[in-house]
Amino acid sequence: MNKKFKIESKISNLRIVEKTIDEISNEIGFNQVHYGKILVSTMEAVNNAIIHGNKEDEFKYVEIEISYKKNILTISVMDEGLGFKPMNIPDPTKPENIENLHGRGVFLMSKLADKIKFNKTGNKVIMYFNDIKT
Repeated sequence: MNKKFKIESKISNLRIVEKTIDEISNEIGFNQVHYGKILVSTMEAVNNAIIHGNKEDEFKYVEIEISYKKNILTISVMDEGLGFKPMNIPDPTKPENIENLHGRGVFLMSKLADKIKFNKTGNKVIMYFNDIKT
């Protein structure tokens, strides 16, 4: 299974992403625990792409690709922004960062996905979810 689509950088388009995750969940049949992890991670990635990557510029797109092969679900989210350096994001669990309103999305994705990678530019994240049917 391979699904690829683009959305305009509008927060309201998160509904399209959520609907797509629901459809894929029904098609593949992953369990509720994995469903929650996949949904939250994907929504965080797309939200970050819209807000931080594309600066909510409706003329820029977020590209989402979802593939499923050998019980591994791979989700990539790419924006048209300049990117960032993931290693420069402060740890949101450190006392000095606890009250920060931003900076938790990448942390959440890294904790919920089995593996997470960024391209060199930092405008594309790839998340891997293993054994999603068990």
